[in-house]
Amino acid sequence: QLQASGGGLVQAGGSLRVSCAASGRTFSGAAMAWFRQAPGKEREFVAAISGGGGKTLYADSMKGRFTISTDNAKNTVYLQMNSLKPEDTAVYLCAARKFRADPRSSSNEYDYWGQGTLVTVSS
Repeated sequence: QLQASGGGLVQAGGSLRVSCAASGRTFSGAAMAWFRQAPGKEREFVAAISGGGGKTLYADSMKGRFTISTDNAKNTVYLQMNSLKPEDTAVYLCAARKFRADPRSSSNEYDYWGQGTLVTVSS
């Protein structure tokens, strides 16, 4: 089970950190990722991290603003979001690969999904 939390309302230019806690299944060593989906739009890749945290991937539009990290002891992945813009408003979903450590940007590569947490950025 993947449980996302930490979403909320923030003003443009502000920061927010969302978390994804893995439980009930062994995700140790698995790559994890964040995607987002805005109303009326397709799901979009945000960032991914390898099992163990040594390698990260980012969507071009998030580079320099968003940082993905992991706490393996807590089986939790974080997404730190800075300099938020109204267009960052979306439901942020976490995902995990099954038994694979390399991060990927395609949603088809992920086997487990959390329920998402809503991030709203006001102008």
